[in-house]
Amino acid sequence: MNLQNYLSVSDEVRAALAEGKPVVALESTIISHGMPYPQNVETALKVEEIVREHGAVPATIAIMQGKMTVGCSKEQIEYLGKKGLSVPKASRRDLPVLLARGRDGATTVATTMIAAAAAGVKVFATGGIGGVHRGAETTMDISADLEELAETPVLVICAGCKSILDIGLTLEYLETKGVPVLGYQTKEMPAFYTTHSGFEVDYRMESPEDVAAAFRAKLDCGLKGGMILANPIPQEYAMDLDYINGNIEAALRECEEKGIKGKEITPFLLDRIKQLTGGESLEANIRLVFNNVAVGAEVAKALSKQ
Repeated sequence: MNLQNYLSVSDEVRAALAEGKPVVALESTIISHGMPYPQNVETALKVEEIVREHGAVPATIAIMQGKMTVGCSKEQIEYLGKKGLSVPKASRRDLPVLLARGRDGATTVATTMIAAAAAGVKVFATGGIGGVHRGAETTMDISADLEELAETPVLVICAGCKSILDIGLTLEYLETKGVPVLGYQTKEMPAFYTTHSGFEVDYRMESPEDVAAAFRAKLDCGLKGGMILANPIPQEYAMDLDYINGNIEAALRECEEKGIKGKEITPFLLDRIKQLTGGESLEANIRLVFNNVAVGAEVAKALSKQ
């Protein structure tokens, strides 16, 4: 096994892991595909700053010149931000070819989990996970994120799955795969832009220590796969449920009319919803990411003490 040929871990992250310090993995799709330059770079650097403020080491992950890079430098983040959409969005299926060809790639939830696990990072904070798309009973459009959660031992802190998805079916799929879905100080599954979805999580957790203890038990028992901590967007930044759902439905109709399919669906929908809400959805997205990485750092600290 020649994993080291395809893995690059920064000196800071490597030292933190060796010393048992808390590390939080961060994805790079949000940099190249989430928002325009320079806001994307500013947001990514602010996310790293928040992780540090909470006493953990940030590890932004991307594919850089054919290597899974765990702990991108400021210069690499700037590069990804400037290149934007020209950097391929890399999920599990894309990984072998990008690595073999020495290419760059912006990591999705699935690929970020793969790289984090390869480096020994156990905690990953992001915005929202992928899931079962609406209409998947006919399209079979199900995110690779869910399969990765069933296989890879990483704790993912998110604001639920993206509101554009079928939340009920996503939870059913995760239950089938044996992935625990925990709610951080809530019993209701958050719906990305809003705190309400009408669906319950498996367990309510009250503190970072509660979460870390559950994940440690999972690891100690050798149960494969990851775990989800669903962390609601702060109420002051949450959007009205009917308002955001109305805009999602409008964006979905446009998506169908234009024949957009596959991995192009999510970027199109998120961009169109941003336009329809006058940028309000993007601001909510940024704020929920800031909240998730803060909680992620606290959980990583609690896990490092166990």
